[in-house]
Amino acid sequence: MKYDCDLITDLLPLYKDDVCSASSKMIVEEHLAECDDCKKLLGALNDNTIDETFKKEKEDVIHSQAKFFKRKSVKAGSIISLILAVPILICFIVDIANGGGLSWFFIVLAAMLIPASLIVVPLMTKENRFFKTFMSFTASLIVLLAVCCLYSHGNWFFVATTSVLFGLTVVFSPFICFGRPVKDILGNKKGLAIIGADSLTFLLLITCVELTNNDPESLKTMLTILLPNLAIVWLIFAIFRYLPANTLVKIGSTMSVLGLYTWFGTLVTARMTSAANSNGVISYYLPSVSLLIVILAIGAMLIAGGIIFALVKGGKKNEKA
Repeated sequence: MKYDCDLITDLLPLYKDDVCSASSKMIVEEHLAECDDCKKLLGALNDNTIDETFKKEKEDVIHSQAKFFKRKSVKAGSIISLILAVPILICFIVDIANGGGLSWFFIVLAAMLIPASLIVVPLMTKENRFFKTFMSFTASLIVLLAVCCLYSHGNWFFVATTSVLFGLTVVFSPFICFGRPVKDILGNKKGLAIIGADSLTFLLLITCVELTNNDPESLKTMLTILLPNLAIVWLIFAIFRYLPANTLVKIGSTMSVLGLYTWFGTLVTARMTSAANSNGVISYYLPSVSLLIVILAIGAMLIAGGIIFALVKGGKKNEKA
């Protein structure tokens, strides 16, 4: 044989994975044609039985551990559920003993749903724990508000519910939209969904507050003021999210929009509010024209700087190409 078996043995793993050079491949094949021992060694390298065995054992261990922790979680969730049931049972017995019917029982029952949603649901849930926990917590909170409002004979349920929904939406909507399973549904429309949810819950809150006060005139005035402001928020979002330009142009455009809205928006909103108001009289403060000119000038300089920067950067890329 032309080449030593030790040399061929070192080359066999590279030959098996087809990552050796053409000359090395030719040397190995010539040697294998003459050496049965090296041929057997190559056959052993090609045998994936051991790898498959290790892989199966690994999967079995992971599966058994997952089942173990799942049983522990279910057991812990069941124990916590029994602990939470104790005050419910006590309240039930006390209400029955007093002979006054189940008055506080349903309030305590609804209140116990909140810790259950925060403790039991994560333990009993396998996938999308944050989403399911948040939804169950929100639902339990609304149920508690409904029960309390019902037993207090109040008319504040919709105001309280929309307030809670607005607060939860502002804080947690980014986490919900960027987590599973919502992010798979929304795709690249997460920002649009977040600002849409915030706007909707805010409008619901304002509407419920004014309708609870039984003042349609005030609701009309409030919406007249709020809708233009919401429109500006959406416009700024659209500039930063969808305007195909660099950051300088976006900042300059935003400053220009805010400057124009500060002056013209104040005037238009005041006139719309005056028209919506029954007495037709309203006072307002109009910013100075000089301040508007300064803001617009800064915005125009930022836009011009952004455009020049983009042109220079594009020219450098063309030169390199």
